[in-house]
Amino acid sequence: MFSNLQDKLDRAFKVLKGQGNITEINVAETMKEIRKALLDADVNYKTAKSFTDEVRTKALGQNVLTSISPGQLLTKIMSDELTNLMGGSVTELEITKNPTVILIAGLNGAGKTTFSGKLANFLREQKGKKPLLVAGDVYRPAAIDQLEVLGQQVGVPVYVDRASEDPIAIAVAGVAEAKRNGNNVVIIDTAGRLAIDEALMVEITAVKEATQPHEILFVVDSMTGQDAVNTAKAFNDRLDFTGVVLTKLDGDTRGGAALSIKSVVNKPIKFIGTGEKMEALDVFHPDRMASRILGMGDVVSLVERAQQQFDEKEAAELQKKIRKNKFDFNDFKSQIQQIKKMGNMKDLMGMIPGVGKAIKDIEIEDDAFKPIEAIIDSMTPYERQNPDVIDQKRRVRIAKGSGTNIDEVNKLMKQFGDMRKVMKQMSNPGMMSKMMRNMPKSPGKPF
Repeated sequence: MFSNLQDKLDRAFKVLKGQGNITEINVAETMKEIRKALLDADVNYKTAKSFTDEVRTKALGQNVLTSISPGQLLTKIMSDELTNLMGGSVTELEITKNPTVILIAGLNGAGKTTFSGKLANFLREQKGKKPLLVAGDVYRPAAIDQLEVLGQQVGVPVYVDRASEDPIAIAVAGVAEAKRNGNNVVIIDTAGRLAIDEALMVEITAVKEATQPHEILFVVDSMTGQDAVNTAKAFNDRLDFTGVVLTKLDGDTRGGAALSIKSVVNKPIKFIGTGEKMEALDVFHPDRMASRILGMGDVVSLVERAQQQFDEKEAAELQKKIRKNKFDFNDFKSQIQQIKKMGNMKDLMGMIPGVGKAIKDIEIEDDAFKPIEAIIDSMTPYERQNPDVIDQKRRVRIAKGSGTNIDEVNKLMKQFGDMRKVMKQMSNPGMMSKMMRNMPKSPGKPF
């Protein structure tokens, strides 16, 4: 995500490295590079120019403290201005009405139906809502089937009327169905359309008028860059939508849509999609995104994703097992499953400060855990519960059964054993205290 922009901004900041102060000349040179980086990222020209002008104004005349460099000062100013450019603060979804009606709009292929399923999952799991999905796309083959499959995956009912080809009637009937069944949120998935297709634009405007939605979310494929922003403006002129959703941010996106859309249409980005999984949906935080664009990571979002997946009761039970040295391969596999639900592995690692740049050229497959899971699945239930009984003979059998080799099994067994030791030490306050006392002390700096 934004790796090319990140690299070019890094190069721009190098102009100020080693400089003792900020001057007209070095700031002008840096701003020129930053503007080029933004334009290469497909940011709207007017947005890029006004952004760099604002950064330049704030940078000039600033006194550089002895504790920070001009480059660090400019990074701080850039972070603040990027945050403002993308909206400044989080804009929450309006879901207080009963039922709240949410209309989903956008171009063909932007990911509206997938987002509808993700949003239903988010509202059910994170907000305690009882959503209903409405299949309002009567034009795309298999669109209704896709929404039904997604509904089953996330445990949300889907209103379908296969006999009707009238999206307006379907939407109205879907809202009525929600009221009858006590669903407090209605998510209406609509067909993709082009802004130049007058008949379809009239149709979705009629759906809006008939259902009076509390939220209209415009779904944008972030990989389309500036085109997405132009399309958003055309749709906003007709629908006056309440927020933007950026999808496919886990792909090779240049960042133009995320950086331009707020300034062009003056509507907030509310969600970002970061993968195909139903859990891969994040509330958009401008400050965190600015931090990631500048290569500073996003630990807060990483922790939040972990909190969403890890159950407190399960964690307490696991802690007891670790203290008793009873952590087994069933527990290990369960932890792997929870990590996988957190999203794309490269995206997760990129949230750790400093790691994003280090792994930008490294391919990290989402199925990296598959060999480990195959090895664990090839163990008997008794072996998974009692790892210490797995001798060399059992390891050979496990290797054959998992399609791996004995070296891979031995490696996993060693790593698992080392991990159990560390986990047991960390769960024992007395042991941790002893380890701290035995750590080498710096001269003149006692613990």
